[in-house]
Amino acid sequence: MLIFSQKMIKYMEYLPITVQLEYKACLIVGGGDVALRKLKHLQKAGASVTLVAKQFSEEILEYCQNSTIAVHLIKSAYEAKFLAGQFLVVAATNNYQVNKQVSNDATEQRIWVNVVDDLENSTFIMPAVVDRSPLLVAISTSGVSPVLARKIKEKLEWILPDNLSILLNRLKDYRPKLKKKYHSFKDKRSFNEWYIDKSFSGELTQINDFESAIKYFETDYLAKGKVYLIGAGPGDPELLTVKALKILQKADVVLHDALISEGVMALIRKDASLVNVGKRAKGHSKKQEEINELLIEYGKQNLTVARLKGGDPFIYGRGGEELEVLVENQIDFEVVPGITAASGCASYAGIPLTHREYSQTVMFITAHCKNSEDSLNWPSIARQNQTVVVYMGLLRNHILSEQMIKYGRDPDTSVAIVENGTSPSQRVAVGRLCQLSELVEQYQITSPSLIIIGEVVQLAEKLAWYQSSLFLNENNQEPRYLLKEAV
Repeated sequence: MLIFSQKMIKYMEYLPITVQLEYKACLIVGGGDVALRKLKHLQKAGASVTLVAKQFSEEILEYCQNSTIAVHLIKSAYEAKFLAGQFLVVAATNNYQVNKQVSNDATEQRIWVNVVDDLENSTFIMPAVVDRSPLLVAISTSGVSPVLARKIKEKLEWILPDNLSILLNRLKDYRPKLKKKYHSFKDKRSFNEWYIDKSFSGELTQINDFESAIKYFETDYLAKGKVYLIGAGPGDPELLTVKALKILQKADVVLHDALISEGVMALIRKDASLVNVGKRAKGHSKKQEEINELLIEYGKQNLTVARLKGGDPFIYGRGGEELEVLVENQIDFEVVPGITAASGCASYAGIPLTHREYSQTVMFITAHCKNSEDSLNWPSIARQNQTVVVYMGLLRNHILSEQMIKYGRDPDTSVAIVENGTSPSQRVAVGRLCQLSELVEQYQITSPSLIIIGEVVQLAEKLAWYQSSLFLNENNQEPRYLLKEAV
């Protein structure tokens, strides 16, 4: 027997599905305004509707008399026998006991039931619908606020073009032809994605037949793969660019770093192949040469390949090196910049990288390499009134502080370490340059972390707005916590 843990699973309250109701027998119990509204809703889906009620309103009688679709009216008190042969039932009376009885009877007979404004006694709910048939967009708040669902519907009605039905009908016409043309699921999916993107961009206005579309597709897309070098930003998935999101939702293969946040990973298309090529301090899963080989292997296939890197791929991401390999192998590529860790982490820590009263220049350095202390231009790095952002410097923090002080930076210069920047677990330790190692050890700072050195760090406590931050007191003695709720 297999036992699965449910501790980490977060369930949806309702599973959104669409149901084919054409000619299906549906029952509405009720004869007032609400019943009429549900009648119109079901008839629009082609259902064969029966209404049961002791009395029917004049509006229902008038509607049924003028309707081109027959409606069966039964003037009677509700009885369980009326459920026989019904596909689903809606209880729309103003009597709780009657509605409850309908719910009990339907549930017992395993018939879907919706009790209007009563989630507890309903086995399905009706969402607000944006109708661009055959495209349907259903909006549900799980019954919490139908008004909000309608408001969202109004906005979507305005955003979605009316001519979507033309595109959908054309795709419907192409579907059987596409099955005959391509046996590969991937090729069929790629055509649909390509055709939709080109249609939205207006590039297919002169192409109305399947054969011309296929010819254009095979010339423009199918003959070659493409690698997208994408910056995932510093962690917060909402900082991902719109362009990056679009590519991740169509990529066939995603080669990703180890530190890409779970929130960003969740945005990748569910059936994409994920390849972890991340490199971590003291434990590389893939060497750079191996990553390059994988890029060549996937890039030479008819695949959309996303090389997903934390931050920005051109700032200590070795993105340039990887692109050189693609150029040498004549593989098509595109670069999608991301918010670099320096910008993202500093912003979420309340530290402006430049400020006319504190710093007019910014320098990005990395202390990752073993010989970095010998190769770096320390006199330039140690200049006063300059913000220095150190990538991957946690393991060599003592060398960093020693060298900067040795070459002239004031030991009392403000310094911040931002751990897990832009994430819900962000911590910011703030102190003095001479205390850098003390901060790391005392508060057990771990990677990923970014070090920011400069007078601008003095503004951190004043401008802090996100999560909890760690600060020194006024006398620069022991660090203390300043707690701020996440916005």
